[in-house]
Amino acid sequence: MIHRRDRRMLRVLALAAAALLLPACAGLPTSGDVNVGLELGEAPEDNDILFIASGPAPGASPQEIVEGFLEAAITPAENWSIARTFLTPELQPTWRPGVGVSVDTAVGARTMTSTIPDEGDEGAEDATSGDVTVQFDLVANVDESGAYSESVGASTATFTVERLDDGEWRIAKAPDGIVIDESRFSLVFDGYPLQYFDHDWSHLVPDVRWFPRRTSIATTVTQALINGSASPWLEQSVQSAFPADVQLAEDAVPIGPEQVAEVALTGPDTRLNQTTLARMRTQLQATFEASGVHVSQVRFTLDGRPLNAGIVKLSEETIDPGSLVLTDDAFGAIVGDQIAPIPGISDEILGLSQEITAIDVAADSSHAAVHLADGRIYLAGNGRMDELDTPATTVSPSIDPFGYTWTVPSNDPGAVQAWGSDASPNAVATAWSNASAISAMRVSSDGSRVAAVVTVGGQYWVVVAAIVRENGVPVELGPVKQLTRIDGAADDLVWLGPTRLGVLIPGEGSPLLTQMVGGPGTAEAAPADAVSLAGSRTIGGVRVLNAESTLFAHAGSAWREIASDVRVLATRAGE
Repeated sequence: MIHRRDRRMLRVLALAAAALLLPACAGLPTSGDVNVGLELGEAPEDNDILFIASGPAPGASPQEIVEGFLEAAITPAENWSIARTFLTPELQPTWRPGVGVSVDTAVGARTMTSTIPDEGDEGAEDATSGDVTVQFDLVANVDESGAYSESVGASTATFTVERLDDGEWRIAKAPDGIVIDESRFSLVFDGYPLQYFDHDWSHLVPDVRWFPRRTSIATTVTQALINGSASPWLEQSVQSAFPADVQLAEDAVPIGPEQVAEVALTGPDTRLNQTTLARMRTQLQATFEASGVHVSQVRFTLDGRPLNAGIVKLSEETIDPGSLVLTDDAFGAIVGDQIAPIPGISDEILGLSQEITAIDVAADSSHAAVHLADGRIYLAGNGRMDELDTPATTVSPSIDPFGYTWTVPSNDPGAVQAWGSDASPNAVATAWSNASAISAMRVSSDGSRVAAVVTVGGQYWVVVAAIVRENGVPVELGPVKQLTRIDGAADDLVWLGPTRLGVLIPGEGSPLLTQMVGGPGTAEAAPADAVSLAGSRTIGGVRVLNAESTLFAHAGSAWREIASDVRVLATRAGE
């Protein structure tokens, strides 16, 4: 079952080391004041709840002042102006709420101690200053760039309070940043997938950042994209079209009545040729679309001079063919009540006499990787059946969008190989360092990221890493990004769209974890006796096969049976 802690029935655990509370957060990129309302052309948030905190109550005690200050984190409007009312006049202009966010379990789980005597106790009337210390049970933090990391452990923050001349208590010293409980974090903040290009400018790769809702999101994501950089774990496999010496000229990206985003830039134009401009526009428009900002066009100016920017053509995503299944007498995609075969693949797979446990089909349907029960792996396609020289302990293979088949032995996580379509091996260096075992591995549809479930120090982690390529060939992995800890080796792992993973966790109730890459996860019960998953390019498209050979798909919040007598639920590259 999912790992649990007291006071939280269902928690997706994360980084083993407890994060420092607020001083460890360097700067959340919410440049300038946070404005109430939406920019013209921006869609309202899906969840229209807006929390309004209260200011200090007359005669509030030091602890009540600190409690109110922490509660005011739910209202980011006007650069957390309500929270500032709990501070002394001297601290109000210098406190920096935007430098980071600490997410804790619940308001009721916080404990508070004070060096100031309680009202009625000896010395209370004479007290003019003191410290209030708050202990939090952390679950996550958001760093200076808006990057989310799950974090587990207790942490403390100390607030110095002073009695003002009018007798009211206010906070004279506070850590920068804010604290918010996890139940309201996703109602106050939202994840926005910044888009970066892959190694050959053919795919866009998301990098999720968290910013306050109801800010000018068009401005916020543009600032983060142009003035910032990709997350450290991802930067080896992505690139930005925006030259480093080109910056935003204004702290606003207005969207006009015709839904045109006006982006004013400044800097040298020596590298702004038509290809670069087209990539810049494509990257920013895709970021707007992924972030829910509706624009018809992005229009650039450089030092007041209009720039003519086109759009680049990206690699086309394959159309989801529906569920790919193997039955006793057919292999292919379910179409109505029939199974449509895949030319050049289906006959080869049906010709295998050995029991098959997994099949992954290339994005262009040119070939498939077939995993047998005895551990052997074959590449099947166009009349060929090539056996890969892999150990019997190899986990289910994964084909990337460039046609390479990824394999790794379960007991040797560092021995990752990427096999060409001609069955030639290519070693992938620096793979899954510190891991002693691996139970699943899947490459994303953009080919720039790979996810896995690994064992580190006896703990099971869902992780991701960037893929470094040379001329399209995978050569090494970047640093490992830990997403969450689970209880046991995964029964299966798939991609659910570009920013989420589906993980089938062993245990009672067959828990199915949906884990955001760069955000929190959620869990639900999969159909009873679930054994394997198939992903989808769209969120919510997960399919589940159980031990009784019955295939299920989501029907709202429930599971609906869509096929029976399915021997193997196959996957397609990038899912």
